[in-house]
Parts: sequence; structure tokens; C-alpha cells
Amino acid sequence: MCKSKTKTTALDPKSTKSRTTNRSTRTTKSSSSSSSSSSMPSRIPNKSVSSSSDNPSTSYGSFNFNTNSTFKDTSTTSNSSKTSLSSLRASLPEKTHIYDFSEILQSTNNFLANRISSSSSDCWRCAIRGKDAVVFQRRFRRPIDTAEVKELLSVICRSHHTSLVKLLGASISGDHIFLVYEHVGGASLSHCLRNPKNPNFTVLSDWMSRMQVAIDLAQGLEYIHHYTGLNLDLVHNHIESSAVIVTEPSFHAKICHFGTSELCGEITASKKTHRNEDLINVSSNEEFKVEGTIAYMSPEVRSEGIATQKSDVYAFGVVVLELLSGEEAMRVEFDRERGEFVRVSVIESAREAVVVDDDEAGDLGRVRRWMDGRLRDSYPVEVAGKMVRLCLDCCHVDPDQRPDMRRVAGKFSKFYLESRTWYDRRSVPTDFSVSLAPR
Repeated sequence: MCKSKTKTTALDPKSTKSRTTNRSTRTTKSSSSSSSSSSMPSRIPNKSVSSSSDNPSTSYGSFNFNTNSTFKDTSTTSNSSKTSLSSLRASLPEKTHIYDFSEILQSTNNFLANRISSSSSDCWRCAIRGKDAVVFQRRFRRPIDTAEVKELLSVICRSHHTSLVKLLGASISGDHIFLVYEHVGGASLSHCLRNPKNPNFTVLSDWMSRMQVAIDLAQGLEYIHHYTGLNLDLVHNHIESSAVIVTEPSFHAKICHFGTSELCGEITASKKTHRNEDLINVSSNEEFKVEGTIAYMSPEVRSEGIATQKSDVYAFGVVVLELLSGEEAMRVEFDRERGEFVRVSVIESAREAVVVDDDEAGDLGRVRRWMDGRLRDSYPVEVAGKMVRLCLDCCHVDPDQRPDMRRVAGKFSKFYLESRTWYDRRSVPTDFSVSLAPR
């Protein structure tokens, strides 16, 4: 019985075919194994791939492996990219930031492009080298060396801060310089506070939004004065509400015209000996005048015409007072007693609001009446009073009595935290339960 079964199995064609197939498979495996042993070094990466087949993409040393595609040796590519990046960084200060005047003409369509209203100078919005930019035209205020302009430009363009509009480069033509800044979407602070089409409306109707603008402005000016790392005493000299851009939707503030005073020669620099052919000619019969709005000028700038970091502190105080009250820095009102129009400064009205008085409630009441009514009394009045007093210290007549921007920025950070605590307490509580069961 068993023998017949064994014989039948041996004579089964299917069994014979299966046995033949197994022998051929073993032969194939043996040959493949011998060939793999002969080319072992070139097959090492494939072994690593098979051992990590559960991970579709694996990296070992300078090799990148992907089970879905062939692997590449990227060491050469990475080295070439590093070389190109280093050469690009080395060429940025000398080449990228100095635009040819023909490039400015082409980008602005011969200055027929979209013109932006600005109180300080003519400016155009355009696209230059693939970037959305704004070109400002300014006049040199003193004879200045072209090499000095390039050196200042290469240094200032390295400064970066979230509260500053980035300077991309410049172009020189005659006695004019064209400064190219990045375009920032938003509106100026003066337009946000005083919309001529709707005076009763402002996008800064929330206290925390105004605190955000104030802290951004303080930190940006502190960076300009102390933390650029350029070993230069930089002065902005153009701090005013129209030079501050409020972005949407976070209501962050950015300071415009950074580096303008140094590049245009508005700030007196140390005298150096230069060759006459390297000097940019400026009309000699034109007297040097300080540019800016008189409401933001400190007394020493009006009398002497010399801008310093202390004059920037003065202008900062005026802008923040303007932010708190919603009024213009200098406005004209009709005086009924005199029967004539008089100029009223926001500094004078702020001093009347914080007059030292024995009655603390009356003092806070004057601050509330002075503050912008569109806030609807929804703000910490104690913090507002402290901010007004600090801004009046910034607007002191004596520049030596004005605080440093480090101290001012530190104080404003504290005011912001106090305002945030007030805001969190004012919010509607959500950690409570309501029971509708009968009592």
C-alpha cells in the first residue's frame, strides 16, 4: 500500500515539475550570492536600505536613500551650494544694495508709477528685482563722499528688526539719493487715528492694540539707538505718526525711514579728507535746514538744528501722547476769550491732565477726559496715567533730563504686562458651571 503510493507520487508529473523548479531556484540563488560576494563594496548601501525597509526615506552620512527612487551622493551638491551662498553673502553689501539709476527709472516707469502720498518726500511703489518696494527720493543735505554712502549703506542694510521697515538699497543721481525700502501693507498711524472720511471711527479702538503699537515703537527705537551692533550712534530724526506703519491684522507697528538721516547727510558726521572728484556736489548757495514737522522737533533741534538720540526720545514721547489722546501733535483751536485761533500742542494738554493734585480721583478723572473717547473708558486708567507722565518726561525741555530709550522700553514692557493682566481679568470667565436643577 505504501509502496504503490510512493511510486505514484514519484511518477506524478506535477511532483517532478515542482522538484525541477526547486533545483533551478537553488541554482539561481547560489549564482546571485556568488555575484553579490564578488561586488560587495558597491552593494553595501543596498543592504542598509533593505534593513530599513519600514522607513521610506533614510539618510546615512553623505548618502540620501529613498526606497521609492534611486539614491544620490549629495556631498558635491551641498558643497557647491555652500560655496554659492557664501559668495552671495560676500557680494550683498557691494553689489545687491547699490542700484543703477536706470534700474530705478525702469522700475518706476520713469517715475510715472503708483505714487504714494508722503509728507516727507516723493515716493513711488514699484517692483524691483522681484521685490515689492517703495522708492523715496531725497536730497543730500551736505557734500558727502560716494564711498561713504556705499559704506554706510552696506552697514545699515545688515540691521534687521521686526519693528523696522527694511532698507533694501539705494541709488545716487546727481545731488539726490533714491532709497529703496520694502513695501509693508497697512496704513500710517496718523491715518489710523484720524481718518478724514470717518473721524468717529478708528481701527485702534481696543486698548491692547494701542499698547502693541506703543511697545513696538519703543523697542524699534531702542534697537536703533543701542542694539544695531554697528558701532555707530544712529539717529532716526524722522519719528512722527506718519512715519509709523500699522500692519494688519495683528496691529504691529513698523518704523519707516531707518537710515535716511545718515545716508542723506542730515546728521553731522566726523570730517574726513576726500578727493574733490569723489564728492557729490550740492548747491553751495542752499543753507542747511532740518527736515521734519515742527510739532515733533525738540527745542534744541529748532534752535540749533542738530538732531541727537535725545531728540528722537522727544519725538517718541509726542507720538505716544498722540496715540493715547487720538489728537494731532499740533492742532489749531479757536480761543473764545481771545477771539482768535491759537495753536494747541498735545504736550500742553497732557500736562494739564496730569497736574499733581491732592485728590487722586480728580487726577484720574482728568486723565479719562483727556484720553481718546473712542476707547470708551475701557482701559486701565492707572497705567494710562503712568504712560502720560513717562511721555512728558521724554518731552522735557532739557535734553539731559530725558530718559534713555533703554529705560523707556523697559517701562513700556512693564506697562504692557500690566495691561495684559487687566485685559485677562476683564475677559468673561469661562471656568464656571451653571446648574438648572430646582433648589
